[in-house]
Amino acid sequence: MMSLKKPENVCSDQNCPFHGSLAVRGRLLDGMVVSDRMSKSVVIRINYTKFDRKYERYARASSRITAHNPPCIDAKRGERVRIAECRPLSKTKSFCVVEKITEEE
Repeated sequence: MMSLKKPENVCSDQNCPFHGSLAVRGRLLDGMVVSDRMSKSVVIRINYTKFDRKYERYARASSRITAHNPPCIDAKRGERVRIAECRPLSKTKSFCVVEKITEEE
């Protein structure tokens, strides 16, 4: 697993992987924030390619994943972020934002 940068801000959210008791394990995904209108939640768009056997070529596809957005990270619409899998936090949230991805990386 790659090393994650700890955020500079401090929060008191119990579902924060850095300042709370939320354990992250499993998949790490990179994506773009497409909606930040919920409180403490964001919608991430994950782009990937899928092989189409009928036409013998790759097709672009995407999926939308709802993720927990801790106050110390506070991702906004249009930013690239890295999310990590965690225990289910609600009916649709099983991921948490763990860092913002800057263009230098």
